[in-house]
Amino acid sequence: MKTTIMKQNLKFLALIAAPGLFLQSCSSDDDDSIELSAPEIISFEYGEGHHDEDGDDDHDHDHESEEAYAFKGADIHLAAEINAEATVSSITLSIHSDEVTAGEGEVDWEFEQVFTDAKYLVINPEFHEHVDVPSNIPSGEYHIELLVTDELGNSTEVDGHLEIMDTITISGFEMDETVARGDDFHIEFMILAAHGIHSIAVDIHADGVTPGEGEVEWDYEEEFLEGYHEETEAEFHEHIDVPATAPAGEYHIIFTVEDEDGDTIEYETHIDVTA
Repeated sequence: MKTTIMKQNLKFLALIAAPGLFLQSCSSDDDDSIELSAPEIISFEYGEGHHDEDGDDDHDHDHESEEAYAFKGADIHLAAEINAEATVSSITLSIHSDEVTAGEGEVDWEFEQVFTDAKYLVINPEFHEHVDVPSNIPSGEYHIELLVTDELGNSTEVDGHLEIMDTITISGFEMDETVARGDDFHIEFMILAAHGIHSIAVDIHADGVTPGEGEVEWDYEEEFLEGYHEETEAEFHEHIDVPATAPAGEYHIIFTVEDEDGDTIEYETHIDVTA
């Protein structure tokens, strides 16, 4: 009799425990089936200018930003907002170029660094770094890539383009080709100066032009500061008067931009003064 009661009790306990074991097994199966998505790079900013790149899971998609630039001898500011369901295990930044060739006194430059700082090995990290640009590398277009990998092995990459520029650059030059004496001529161009503009000098002179009766030799030199001094980006836009007594002929013009470090860049052109 005693043995029969014990067997019944064991059967009763087994019936009670079975649903719990079944539920636990199902719960375990559900946990194992959960898949976390690859990290998402919501935004990627680098260099100067307009360069906000949206992340994309399509690694073949090229995120081009022609306006992004950085200066030789300065640094590149980089920032990215990352949405990661699993903990990030590494962030890799690479910069290289297939479009530029090192000239005399220059060296080829490629950059790659894997960031595993504790501040990045979390869920949803914010990437923020500064990378130094050597001063002796070629100017031109460079390719930049950011790769984010999580602890499950999932990864996402976003890329773009970055223009590496000299510390002083002149672009978009426009000037009248001819001017009548007694009138003025128009000049405009863009200046980017990593260390700030100190001054812009204009030198105009003629070679081989002999003044005739009633004419006076014309040489022009002027230094422009107002609106330009200490600016890192400026549009030079001026009108220069030509005296009515200036001899007609071809005049040589030199524009010299000097930055706050004493470095200079020159741009040379010609203009025809007509009678």
